[in-house]
Amino acid sequence: MDTAERREKLLSFLRNAKKPLTGTQLAREFSVSRQIIVGDISVIRATGTTIYATPRGYVLPEDVPDDTGLVATIACHHDKLNMRRELEIIVDNGGFVRDVIVEHPLYGEIRADLMLGTRHDVDVFAKRMDECEARPLSMVTSGIHLHTIEVKDDESLSRICSQLRECGILSEV
Repeated sequence: MDTAERREKLLSFLRNAKKPLTGTQLAREFSVSRQIIVGDISVIRATGTTIYATPRGYVLPEDVPDDTGLVATIACHHDKLNMRRELEIIVDNGGFVRDVIVEHPLYGEIRADLMLGTRHDVDVFAKRMDECEARPLSMVTSGIHLHTIEVKDDESLSRICSQLRECGILSEV
C-alpha cells in the first residue's frame, strides 16, 4: 500500500469509527510507526479536513456534538487537584468541554482539544494524565485558563457557572 492509499484508508477508518482512535491503534492497523500516523494526520489536515486530536484519540467533527446548543467560553483558575472537579461539574450539568486555552507569554494562545462530554470521558482523561505523569496545560499560566464549552441552553450554562463559582474555580473577568 502506498502513502496516498494509506492516508485514504486512514481517513475512512476515522469516518467509520464509533469512538476515538489512538495513533498507536492506527499504527498497528497499518503496520507503520505512530509517528508515520501523526505525519499522515498532519497531511490530511493540510488538505482541509478537520481532525481533532483528543486525549482519547483522533476524531472527526461528526463525532462531537453539533452546534445546536449554546457555545460559551468560561475563564477558570485552579490547581491540578481541582482540574477533575472542574471537568466533572461541566459534564455533570450537560456541558461538553471542547478545549482548554492558555495565553503563553512567548507563544501566544495555546489551545488543546479535549472533547469531553461524560464522566467516563473525564475519567479516561484523568487516568491518561496520571499515566503520563503530565501536568495540565493550565499550569503554564499558574492555573488560569479558558474552556470553550457547549451546552443546550442558558440554564445549563448558568448551573455550570454557579457551581464552578461556589468551588472557587470560575474566574470572574
